[in-house]
Amino acid sequence: MTDFEAQVLGDLQVLKSQMEQILGIGQPGRLHALEERVTAGEQVQQRMRGVLAAFATGLTLLHVAISYFSGRHS
Repeated sequence: MTDFEAQVLGDLQVLKSQMEQILGIGQPGRLHALEERVTAGEQVQQRMRGVLAAFATGLTLLHVAISYFSGRHS
């Protein structure tokens, strides 16, 4: 085996090891953990959008009520 072949085989072993860390060896790997974090972040973002939409709707209704009652008594 030449030095070049030994270097290529060594590099392939390192690559295989890194891929196993990322994908996991029968266990959830780093990629799975990253997917879970992204999913959790997206859920938080959707909840915040819902809260902001409800707050904006409530604020709009309050503004309409104030405009309606203040215009009626003038």
